[in-house]
Amino acid sequence: MGLFSSLSADHLQRYFRIIQEGLAVRQHFDLLMWLQGEVQQYLPHEIMLVGWGDFSSNSIQHDIISPLPGVRTARSESAVLSPLLRTFYNRWIELGRMPCASSVGSTETANSHIAQANNPKCSFGLALQGMHSSLLHGISDKRGRHDCLYVIFSSQDELNDSTLGAMEILLPYLDTAMRRVAPLPQSSCRPSFLADPRGSENHRLSEREIEIMEWVRKGKTNAEIGSILCISSYTVKNHLHQIFRKLDVYNRVQAVSKVERRAHYG
Repeated sequence: MGLFSSLSADHLQRYFRIIQEGLAVRQHFDLLMWLQGEVQQYLPHEIMLVGWGDFSSNSIQHDIISPLPGVRTARSESAVLSPLLRTFYNRWIELGRMPCASSVGSTETANSHIAQANNPKCSFGLALQGMHSSLLHGISDKRGRHDCLYVIFSSQDELNDSTLGAMEILLPYLDTAMRRVAPLPQSSCRPSFLADPRGSENHRLSEREIEIMEWVRKGKTNAEIGSILCISSYTVKNHLHQIFRKLDVYNRVQAVSKVERRAHYG
């Protein structure tokens, strides 16, 4: 009760509401919406980078949760993010596994890896150019195989001590929510069901249309896809009309079936 005992009744009610909403997270979209809600009052950020695996090697998986256009797990490069995550992880270990806030790229090593990420082909790296502060914390896995690291990036100039306290309070619930959500495809700019680069030529689909088809395949509505991609549901609808025309189909089910069938058989 140490962290909660100093909170006002209003803050306790907010935390209780946030925790309740977090316990309802089941899908990646739910997680995005939760983190963009009242959580922002305590953990203001535009990007959350999550890493887990063997931080002593290159066997690190990651997930990115962000409302920023193009900042997606499927569009990120493991070769760039793994060294960055290892740097943050080592920093967390050095600090006794305590939460830490700093300016983006405040250490020479982290700054080097962030500089590598800042290239036109990496949406995550480009988005970091607008971030000024970061906060990292992790979950020590005493029974499983690997720790899990959480790093948030914010456009605010500084994240204060209250943000560190909020991270300590909310991290167990954030970790619980993350473990309920299946990780998205990574290490490729193309969705998993269109991994063959010839697929987009065969279907004549644009990068945006391929991205929309991935979310259609996951069962998302036009409104949900619009929220994820930061476009209107009307724009999603127009893209789907173009996709149906290109694939010579009449509905979403036929479109997914045709794309997956061509991707499977080549």
